[in-house]
Amino acid sequence: MARTPASRVLGAQDLEEVRALLARNPVEDVFIGSRVESCGLDPWRLGAEIWGFGERGELTSLCYAGANLVPAQAGAEAVHAFAERARRQGRRCSSIVGSAQAALGLWTLLEPMWGPAREVRPSQPLMAIDDAPDVEADPQVRRVLPHEIDVLLPACVAMFTEEVGVSPLAGDGGSLYRARVEEIIALGRAFARIEGGAVLFKAEIGAATRDVCQVQGVWVHPSLRGRGVGATGTAAVVEQAQASIAPVVSLYVNDYNVAARRAYERVGFRQVGTFASVLF
Repeated sequence: MARTPASRVLGAQDLEEVRALLARNPVEDVFIGSRVESCGLDPWRLGAEIWGFGERGELTSLCYAGANLVPAQAGAEAVHAFAERARRQGRRCSSIVGSAQAALGLWTLLEPMWGPAREVRPSQPLMAIDDAPDVEADPQVRRVLPHEIDVLLPACVAMFTEEVGVSPLAGDGGSLYRARVEEIIALGRAFARIEGGAVLFKAEIGAATRDVCQVQGVWVHPSLRGRGVGATGTAAVVEQAQASIAPVVSLYVNDYNVAARRAYERVGFRQVGTFASVLF
């Protein structure tokens, strides 16, 4: 029986080849692209390793191995190689996220050692927009200012808890989560409509490269849901992100969240792929 070729930990000498590979699918691979653009391939700066599949000069696939396990452009052989390395290391991540075929392929191989997962989300449409929104943007959605952290944070906690199923305040009391929200605000990537000291709509830009950025954490106050606030708020985020961060704006959404999918479609997002997530 033929042995599956091994993966390897990439380093500075592989940077140009990694960049060229990521440029082939910048929307799907924006998370890894963002990390590489910011930190290169230094594991200490990344807080993670980036694994490669293919000989030097013939790199075909990547996998980000940190708090998340994120495969990129990984076919069957690469998935097997990445799963083998992940098995040897043991589970260090809180999720597997990426192209559905690769992410679910990794989980199929890792579940006997790592299972069970807390939740598997097998179909998450990946959507993108590269033109002006199709709906009028909410003019009251703006960048959140640093002194507004205590106004924004409760909405972020509510969104995270609704979406992930656990509170980000568990464990350390939320200090790490608060620091992350503060960082996003400082980068100018947190957007919200705030009235009377309350957040009515909010969203952030997470991963971003020069070409693509990804919306995350979309949340509408429960009293306003079903009124189109999500669509007009997201349109405002798209306009501001396209003007100052990247020309293409993407996001991914759970397939069962029909209301959110329809709102994004009204804004002008179109499906360009399918993600899957395995949550631990």
